[in-house]
Amino acid sequence: MFVEVAFPISSFQTFSYKVPPKFLNDLHVGIRVTAPLGRRKVQGIITNLSQKSAFKGQIKFITGIIDRVPVISPDLWALIEWMSEYYVTPKGQVAKAVLPTNLSMRYSPPKHWYVQPIPVVDEKDLNRLKQRAPQQFKLQQIIWDSQCSVRVASLNDQTSNPLNVCRSLKQKGFVDLFQETSLPDVTGFTFAPIQKHVSFNADQRSAIDKMIPSLDSGKYSPFLLHGVTGSGKTEIYIEAVRRCLDQDRSAIILLPEISLTPQIAGRFKAVFGDTVALWHSKLTQAQRAWTWKEICRGTFPVVIGARSAVFAPVKKLGLIVIDEEQESSFRQDAPAPRYHARDVALMRGTIEKSTVVLSSATPSLESYYNYLKGKLTYLYLPKRFGGAKYPHVHVVDMLADQDESGKYGLILSGLLQDKIEERLKKNEQVILLQNRRGYSPVIRCFDCGETVLCPYCRVSLTYHRQDSQLRCHFCGHVETGKRESCIRCGSGDLKYSGTGTQRVELLLQETFPNARIGRLDMDTAKKGTRLISILENFSAGKIDILLGTQMIAKGLDFPNATLVGIINADLGLHLPDFRTGERIFQLIYQASGRAGRKDKPGEVVIQTYMPDNPVIKSAARLDMMKYYSIALSEREELNYPPFSWMAKVELSGPSANSVEKLADRISKSLVKKYKGLQVLGPSPCYLEKLKNQYRFQIVFKSLKTSDINGQNLHSFIQDNFIGTQTKFKPGKNKISIHLNPQSLI
Repeated sequence: MFVEVAFPISSFQTFSYKVPPKFLNDLHVGIRVTAPLGRRKVQGIITNLSQKSAFKGQIKFITGIIDRVPVISPDLWALIEWMSEYYVTPKGQVAKAVLPTNLSMRYSPPKHWYVQPIPVVDEKDLNRLKQRAPQQFKLQQIIWDSQCSVRVASLNDQTSNPLNVCRSLKQKGFVDLFQETSLPDVTGFTFAPIQKHVSFNADQRSAIDKMIPSLDSGKYSPFLLHGVTGSGKTEIYIEAVRRCLDQDRSAIILLPEISLTPQIAGRFKAVFGDTVALWHSKLTQAQRAWTWKEICRGTFPVVIGARSAVFAPVKKLGLIVIDEEQESSFRQDAPAPRYHARDVALMRGTIEKSTVVLSSATPSLESYYNYLKGKLTYLYLPKRFGGAKYPHVHVVDMLADQDESGKYGLILSGLLQDKIEERLKKNEQVILLQNRRGYSPVIRCFDCGETVLCPYCRVSLTYHRQDSQLRCHFCGHVETGKRESCIRCGSGDLKYSGTGTQRVELLLQETFPNARIGRLDMDTAKKGTRLISILENFSAGKIDILLGTQMIAKGLDFPNATLVGIINADLGLHLPDFRTGERIFQLIYQASGRAGRKDKPGEVVIQTYMPDNPVIKSAARLDMMKYYSIALSEREELNYPPFSWMAKVELSGPSANSVEKLADRISKSLVKKYKGLQVLGPSPCYLEKLKNQYRFQIVFKSLKTSDINGQNLHSFIQDNFIGTQTKFKPGKNKISIHLNPQSLI
């Protein structure tokens, strides 16, 4: 027998191997094996089994089997093959992205020894123990006082070998000694079960009634669930999952941010108990291995997680929900495969004949356009659940406000300060959005104009006041200590400008000294348990003001939060990217939706320097249809998605000159053009240097009027960019292919 094996390398080919007789009955597609590749033994995955091999050269034997059962189902393998072709990525690299790092299907949670006292002990035996073995007597008394089972390892500070002592106590009849399996602790990543009594309103019932035939049919059906903020979309997910479980099928719920996981997980656990598994980046390697293994066994038919949860190996998949489907965090830009979890979910639903629900209060323009074209069944929830009202929105023109007050460089307008004060007096809560972390994002010399840049990226270093560090938010470079002088001219007149969450937090502490303030950004949320703690404290009313970046702007439900302040609504509005306006609108709209979600009226204060900008005006009116009409008209005029298919070829390397020459050489060699193909570039990326690599890009747009399914563009990319090492000889430079890119920055 022969097998084809794919390795996690840049080659698109698979490799043929013979099967030793001892492995003949153990091999299936989707099992990992070790095999010689050159002079190394490399781990790969079986893609095919056959009695003959077309390869005519010398064929070696595989050397070992890692799994006794497939770690990837046939349906999941079909998805990997589609991703390999669609995203122009070798199968081995796709499989590596799908499987958890260092996955071991043989992993078993460790067992620990426990000891507990025996309720009735003879007094004479106890006195005899005290006289003859005082160390054992001392330990027996500690165990007795506990009145419950004690982990033996916790007694190490009492004696050098507590297990041997406990064994002696067991032989003498003083204690019971036993082992228990220690399952990975994932309880720190979820709220306590959140119980709710739910009575569906007419709109929710209508949406559910339209989904039920799809769930019952066992056929692929894609939906767009468009529900305003606070309309009760989560309850619809729960009802759909309940229907799946009744049919002995499983479900995957995808969330864009880990900060959304604990609250939704708590809600699902209240309904479905221990059938729910969490899957996200904060899990340890042991937790991932154990969770993957248990999902394969069918222990968890419901999986909730971030982007990579789309690959969860659930059995009989019936439903995939992509919550906040518009979010760019569903896109993986590095390493390959550079995929979008929404698109992968739609394809997985196609393969496994599942219902797929794209859900949002602010759908992506692509999904909204696909609904208009009849590709998605539209479900609409136009009203907030429980009769909650839309918040009242105030727009503050910061330039006019500063002119009127005579105070310049204000972070909090007078109106926002007054509104915060009102909420604090009423014991209501406040959410403040500042989508930039650190203290000062820009450090500039007033004498020569020099900006302090990262030595490895052509971007400003951000000053973090709490640990007195300058940090690059792209490559992670850190410089300790605040700079006192300019390295270019020696001037000591450095200006620390701009506003990050740390600066806002300090201002809030000074302005509202009695308020309890919590900050949630990438710095405070490095540990998942810290993130959960902040959100739980806010939910319990132990925090008055929650300040954070975009991770607090969507999905979260806090009934006592009645005021949302958007400190600088203009952040990112001038970036040269075709999605910029859409992203800013969605962020403002979603953040506004955190206010007044129950019976208490909510208010929103939007601070801006451009109150007449169409994005700001539409967001302030919470008028999605108006803005989407404007945005779609602009996209159509400029031939950007959803009116075209797009691919970005990104070239990077340590020398700007070398990368530019490679970009020019590739551009000139692209002779296989077709009607409707537009080529932009080559040109430097907006962020020209990142992680010590200079970046150029070539953008291809294929008009949907002449390339209805995108096949022309896809064939063009495959014909020209598979085998780039041979075709273009890039040397130290790298060539990356981005199909349907989310950004041109």
